[in-house]
Amino acid sequence: MARYKAILRYDGTHFAGFQRQAQTRTVQSEFERALRKLGWQGVSILAAGRTDTGVHASGQVIAFDIDWPHPTQSLLKALNTELPEDMAVSAVDLTPADFHPRYMAVSRRYHYRVFCAAERNPLRERFAWRVWPEPQIQMLVEAAGMTKGVRDYTAFGAPTRPGGHTIREVQYATWHEDEDGLNFEITANAFLYHMVRRVTFIHVRIGQGLVSIDDYQQALECGKSLISGLAPPQGLALVEVIYPPGSDTLATN
Repeated sequence: MARYKAILRYDGTHFAGFQRQAQTRTVQSEFERALRKLGWQGVSILAAGRTDTGVHASGQVIAFDIDWPHPTQSLLKALNTELPEDMAVSAVDLTPADFHPRYMAVSRRYHYRVFCAAERNPLRERFAWRVWPEPQIQMLVEAAGMTKGVRDYTAFGAPTRPGGHTIREVQYATWHEDEDGLNFEITANAFLYHMVRRVTFIHVRIGQGLVSIDDYQQALECGKSLISGLAPPQGLALVEVIYPPGSDTLATN
């Protein structure tokens, strides 16, 4: 029996979030179903985080214990054979027996996609938020720069458990523009519930002139109330979970 780490990609459109739920299709339930076909007898996989309904991932990290007397590459291929079309494993590695993808993570990186158009575009709206009028990119960049730091983000999300604290460290935040639209990248040691979607929503409203930079600064500094709203889930993707060197993989010869 050994512990393995897998990097999981999924299109969250048809999942009711990550966490297993009774009689509802979730990422966890589908992955565990595939694992059982390979002889897994565990109770529950471990995950770096629980994405919401409709949220995507290209770098979700999960861990599980299994007796697999074959190379790790064959486990990757076997999993992808059993997983549904909207899920795939991109890497599998042996890990230390005490590796936990959530509690050992030092940071997580999310990416949010926005495109600007007055009319609907079904070919793009599966993976991005359509906004109009177009936000000013310089205002988005300014807001992102203000977001970084260690502070109480109570105005931008809820604790992930009852009674939990709302202090987080945002290590990196930026907007950039390319031919596909506007892209927000944010990295933190951890996130509050709905925090990335809330921050994204406020940034876009700042870029559209509907929220002032001064009010945003006060929300960051003292929890000032801002207009309600969340960016929709389909623009959001978990792209990377970062661990201390050597903590998440075993050296192989």
